[in-house]
Amino acid sequence: MNEGKIHREIKFLGNLQDYLREFVYGGIDGAVTTFAVVAGAVGANLDASIIIILGFANLLADGFSMSVGAYLSSKSENENYHKHRSIEYWEVDNIPEKEREEIVEIYKAKGFEGELLQKVVDVIVSDRDRWVEEMMKDELNMIKDSKSPFKIGLATLISFIMVGFIPLMVYVYDFLNETEIDLFFWTSLFTGVAFVVVGWLKSYVNQTNVFKSVIETLALGFVAALVAYFVGDFLETIILNAK
Repeated sequence: MNEGKIHREIKFLGNLQDYLREFVYGGIDGAVTTFAVVAGAVGANLDASIIIILGFANLLADGFSMSVGAYLSSKSENENYHKHRSIEYWEVDNIPEKEREEIVEIYKAKGFEGELLQKVVDVIVSDRDRWVEEMMKDELNMIKDSKSPFKIGLATLISFIMVGFIPLMVYVYDFLNETEIDLFFWTSLFTGVAFVVVGWLKSYVNQTNVFKSVIETLALGFVAALVAYFVGDFLETIILNAK
């Protein structure tokens, strides 16, 4: 019983790790876009209640849109893979001589020659499925993605909403408790911490330098918020002067 439970837990953690990339990039987009909305609203001197409304509208609408986009993109790639795989099966069945010659050329390019080349080709073409997989990988440079399009979309949605909520967290707390704190300062602080954590996870996903990844993520969020803030401030000035 314990071994079975441990096995299920390991499998569950493995499945989570498979979708870590989607979680990381969904989280980055969620934090950046929501923080930019908050910064733009602050720049325009909008009321905190308006910031909450705009923030949640952006959080839910953009989160859904991004997750649907991720799902459809993955689904399209899978369909494209299977379409070309079917074509390769037809070619193996109907024009095997041509397909065998392509395998020969592929393995010649890898440095095989003479009797060894013929033996390798014979082994590959002796199994129809193996033959097709070799053609998919080496001729078309296509590898099947084992991840579920639905889970990709779901991981993107969850991370977008979870991390994207952080820039709104202080405003929601203030709305419920009527505090006297500097809302934008604490929002910036908590969002900065979120960027650091997500940047660290991004370095793990991409196998890059942790410091560089964190700085890049922080810079992305800072620039987006800065632009949104000054755009909000500029538009407020223009609109007020027009009245």
